[in-house]
Amino acid sequence: MKHIYLNLKRFDVPVAFGGVNRLAPIGEWGKAIVGMTQEQLKKYDPAEVEFVQFFPEAHLLGALQALSENSPIGLGSQGVFRENTAVGGNFGAFTTNRPASIVKAMGCKAVLIGHCEERSDKKGILKEAGVSDAAAVNRILNREIKCAAGEGLKIVYCIGETQEEQTEWERVLEEQLTLGLKDVDTSNVVIAYEPVWSIGPGKTPAGKEYIEKIARFVKEKTGGLDVVYGGGLKADNASMLASIPEIDGGLIALTRFQGEIGFYPEEYLEIIRLYMGK
Repeated sequence: MKHIYLNLKRFDVPVAFGGVNRLAPIGEWGKAIVGMTQEQLKKYDPAEVEFVQFFPEAHLLGALQALSENSPIGLGSQGVFRENTAVGGNFGAFTTNRPASIVKAMGCKAVLIGHCEERSDKKGILKEAGVSDAAAVNRILNREIKCAAGEGLKIVYCIGETQEEQTEWERVLEEQLTLGLKDVDTSNVVIAYEPVWSIGPGKTPAGKEYIEKIARFVKEKTGGLDVVYGGGLKADNASMLASIPEIDGGLIALTRFQGEIGFYPEEYLEIIRLYMGK
């Protein structure tokens, strides 16, 4: 089974406010993306590949309303809080936070946990609090994973090493896996590998041999969990990634990196065509 995930980050922000959204007004954005992609994705065998689109929470309801009958698209949340509601327990005192229960109630099937941007944010907050324990982020993410698992959500757990950590990549990734997945039933978990050191303008993308090496390592440490490439599935690397047996799919974010940069549904569909070979 291949997994092609779309992480739409904050691509909803209009150009006038510094964002990259040229697709639709805010109120129609989620609906527009689903509507512009789901029919074309029906040509793929659902037993061969799954498609999940991760939206900012504000757009999930619109996206859900746009799903057609037998839509191949599953919708996902870009994260959950480390605590959840419970009958007889906390009934919703989570101002600004997103419990896994509401993600499930809204109709989501999956959640993205541990994305490098989330890790960086948590690391910065802990640093301000005087916490220097690098494992603390992984322990917090473990609590998020358990909340999501408790609601039956598919978990896409992101791991990856920064430039400063690259010489110790084995230790860093093993710690992220060991602590992040501690006491978790991993039957509904997919690992997304993000080479953080290679992501961003002016940086050299990770090469095929490096990606192969990491994917083999992750499968060995996790007992063979599916591994997708989280460094950006793009038109210019789709064929290369498809040629790596240990890679089971990828995350798409931006589709255009020059000119009017941003996410464009027709380019998203072309990346999928290139990766799937049809």
